Amino acid sequence: MTVNNHNYNRIIHQQKRLWYRYFINTSILIIAIMISFAVVGLLDGRRLFEGVPDFINMVEQMLPPDFSRASSWVKPLIDTLAMSIAGTGMAIILSLPISLAAAQNTTPHPLVYFLSRIILNITRAIPELLLGIIFVAAVGFGALPGVLALGFHSVGMVGKFFAESIEHTDKAPVEAAKAAGCNYSQIIFHSILPQVLPQIADVSFYRWEYNFRASMVLGAVGAGGIGFEIIGALRLLKYQEVSALLLIVLVMVTLVDTLGNYLRKKFV
Repeated sequence: MTVNNHNYNRIIHQQKRLWYRYFINTSILIIAIMISFAVVGLLDGRRLFEGVPDFINMVEQMLPPDFSRASSWVKPLIDTLAMSIAGTGMAIILSLPISLAAAQNTTPHPLVYFLSRIILNITRAIPELLLGIIFVAAVGFGALPGVLALGFHSVGMVGKFFAESIEHTDKAPVEAAKAAGCNYSQIIFHSILPQVLPQIADVSFYRWEYNFRASMVLGAVGAGGIGFEIIGALRLLKYQEVSALLLIVLVMVTLVDTLGNYLRKKFV
């Protein structure tokens, strides 16, 4: 009986320590969030309240939506969709070899691993909007700089997920392939890739959905697509056209997300 009481008290004590740790960590997180709210002005109730009439006035100016130029938006929409697909495809092609070099169980050398991780960190750290500005200055306006910006920025995130999936693969097929005398490339194609293909497909489709939305933002820096039309309408204060464009974008984003979910079920 004494032993049972001792075990019970020890479990209760461990549970209390665990809840205390959770409480401390949660409190620190909440404090950091509240400080961030204060820094950016989210706790400035007066400023937010004074902005409500202006917001309502803008919404009123956006109604009813003006679809009179809808026929001229077909090509920008196609450009935006093509940018997202091409940028995602470019990222996958570049990420696969980098991710193999950035995974500890497939990298050919520690130095290659270190350099590959640096590449993934750099491409992930530079926002696609900044990359868009750089590539617009390099290759001019249009969809091409948008594709390059989306592709290079996606390499960092997609490659990171690919590398982590590769590192978590089962070692048994790899050991069996080595025992059978397979070389490096045979081990990759027959033991590693079959295990990670579902995760690669899942991440790729998620990234495509993200890139479709990001490609519209790139229109602000001259990368073409429907985002360029939205920015142009905003600059000319054509708010009714803006609302029409936003409705079209909402429909397109919904369709892309639905298609992405469908494709994930087919490939994953």
